Amino acid sequence: MPRLILFNKPYGVLSQFTDRGGAEGTGGARATLSDYIDVPGVYPAGRLDRDSEGLLILTDDGALQARISSPRHKMPKTYLVQVEDEPDAAALTALARGVTLNDGPTRPATVRRIEAPKLWDRDPPVRYRKSVADSWIELTITEGRNRQVRRMTAAVGYPTLRLVRWRIGGWEIGDLALGEWREVASQESGSTNATKRRA
Repeated sequence: MPRLILFNKPYGVLSQFTDRGGAEGTGGARATLSDYIDVPGVYPAGRLDRDSEGLLILTDDGALQARISSPRHKMPKTYLVQVEDEPDAAALTALARGVTLNDGPTRPATVRRIEAPKLWDRDPPVRYRKSVADSWIELTITEGRNRQVRRMTAAVGYPTLRLVRWRIGGWEIGDLALGEWREVASQESGSTNATKRRA
């Protein structure tokens, strides 16, 4: 059976095991997956930006990695997104229909307003401005372009303040604490049985 690991990636952690970009001028090495996961032979299925948080899947199976990460398979990915101000109906409709970015139009998405979710504290905290309100949306896309969600919300006039990936296909964070990982059954349906957990 292929190994499949769900990891709740903290803000500031690179989605790789080594800091190939170097730490020149940053005052030290940046945090990587090796600071949290000591399982040999597994690699991320897709990426999650350093300034984003939440679900990252790792596996030792190349075919499964491709099914999860390749846009060809259109696996849905759901994000909880804190944005500046409160998106109006026109902005939500635009996100749902697809917006045009500098690398072309996005696929249709599923989007809805949500109440502020109960999440872990972010370190560092989001910078709040008293003069600008904020709100949360849930956005599900079937692509994985570079910084796509941030670019989508900016394109409709509501910059992203905080971005948490909650679900990929049938796998979701659930009760997985920040910085923890869990090994699960690697069934394509995404049904999971926890076998290990480590902070």
